[in-house]
Amino acid sequence: MKKIIICLFLSAGLSGCHVYRTYERPDMTVTDSLYRQPVGVADTASIASLSWKELFTDPQLQQLIEMGIANNTDLNIARLKVKEAEALLLSSKLAYLPSVSLTPQGTLSSVDGSKTSKTYDLAASADWELDIFGKLTNAKRGAKAALEQSEAYRQAVQTQLVATIANSYYTLLMLDKQLDITRRTAETWDENLRAMKALKRAGQTTEMAVAQTEASKLSVDASVLSIEQQISEMENSLSALLGMAPQLITRSTLDNQRFPESLSTGVPLQLLHRRPDIRQKEAELAGAFYATNQARSAFYPSIMLSGSAGWTNSAGGAVTNPGQWLLSAVGSLVQPLFNRGQNIANLKVAKAQQEEALLTFRQSLLDAGTEVNDALVQWQKAQGRLALSKQQVTSLQSAVRSSELLMRHSSQNYLEVLTARQTLLQAELSVASNRFDEIQGVINLYHALGGGY
Repeated sequence: MKKIIICLFLSAGLSGCHVYRTYERPDMTVTDSLYRQPVGVADTASIASLSWKELFTDPQLQQLIEMGIANNTDLNIARLKVKEAEALLLSSKLAYLPSVSLTPQGTLSSVDGSKTSKTYDLAASADWELDIFGKLTNAKRGAKAALEQSEAYRQAVQTQLVATIANSYYTLLMLDKQLDITRRTAETWDENLRAMKALKRAGQTTEMAVAQTEASKLSVDASVLSIEQQISEMENSLSALLGMAPQLITRSTLDNQRFPESLSTGVPLQLLHRRPDIRQKEAELAGAFYATNQARSAFYPSIMLSGSAGWTNSAGGAVTNPGQWLLSAVGSLVQPLFNRGQNIANLKVAKAQQEEALLTFRQSLLDAGTEVNDALVQWQKAQGRLALSKQQVTSLQSAVRSSELLMRHSSQNYLEVLTARQTLLQAELSVASNRFDEIQGVINLYHALGGGY
C-alpha cells in the first residue's frame, strides 16, 4: 500500500511540470517592426485611446451609433455568447464540489401468493473527484479563456459596428455632396444645350454638335438618378445595421465634419492590448494550451470518493421495521493502461491545434500591422490629393470669372464659359471624393488601432 501511495505522489510531482502550468504569451518580437513609419519610444499616444464620441463629434452620427450598439443583431448575439461562456465557467468552477443526489427507492414483492413484503430505502449519495492531476483545473482555465475569447469577440463586433456605421454615414454625406454637384452640372448642360441650339439656328454650329451636347446632358441626368439610387440603398443598408426598418436617415453635411489635424498610431505593442480581435486569437491560443494540458491529464489516474447515507428497512437482506441507518463510503482509482490509443491521439490532436492557434495569433498581429499601415497611407495620401484638388478648384474658379469677363468684353462666346463651369464642377466632385477618402482613412486607422469600444 505504501508503494502505491509513493508512486501516486511521484506521478503527481512529474505531472505538475506539465498539467499545472499556466499560459504565457509567446515571444512576439515581430511587434517591433509592424509599422513601416518609425515610432518614437516615448510616442505612446494613439487615437485609439479616444472614445468614439470624442472622434465622431457629429451629434446625428452619435445618435445612430448609440442606436446601433443597442439594437444591432450581431452585437446582441455576441452579448448572448458572453453569457453562455459565463455559464460554462461557473459550471467548471462548481466541478470542484461534490455532486449530491437523492435516490429514494420502494419495492413491493410477493412469492407464490405469500404476504407482500414492503421495502424502502431513503438514501442520498455524493461523488467527489479529487483534482490531483489537474484535469478540473485545466478545464476551469480553459473555460476562463473561452470567456475572454467571447468577451473579446463582443468587443470586436462593436468596434466593427461603430466603424461601419460611421463609414456608411459619411458615405451618405459624400453622396449628398455629389448629388448636389451633379445636379448643378445638369443645369449647366441644360444651358449648354440651349446655347448650342441657338448657335445652330444662327448657323454657327452643326446638328452633330447639338446631338453630342444633348447626349452629354442625358449622361449627366442618368448620373443624378444613379446617385439617388445609391443614397436610397445606403439608407436601407444603414437602417438594417441599426436594427430598424428602412427609412430616411437624418444627417448633416460633408463640409461640416471636423477631425483632428494629426493622428498618432502609438507603439505596435499596444495592438496586443487594444485590438479585440487579437485578444480573441490569444484567448483561443490560451484555450488550446489548457486543452493540451487536459489531454496530458488523461494519462494519469482519476480518483473518486463516493458515499451514501440513508434510512432503510432492508439492511443485510432482512426486512425490519422500523428501519435502520445505512452508511457507506467508497474510494476508487482508475489508472489508464490501454485505451486503444485514444489518449495518445487526443494529445497529438491537442498539440497540433495549439500550434495552429499560435500561427493564427501571430498572423492576426501581422494583419493588424498591415491594416494600420494601409489606413495611415490612405489618410496621408488623401490629405495630399485634397489639398491639390482644392488648389485646382481655386484656379478653375478664377478661370470661370475670367471667361465671364472675356465674354462681356470680347468676342468669346457663352460656350467657353459653360465649358469652364463644367470643368469646375468636375473638380468639385474630386474635392468631395478626396474629402471622403480622408475621412475614411481616419475611420480605418481608428478601427485598425483598436478604437471604437
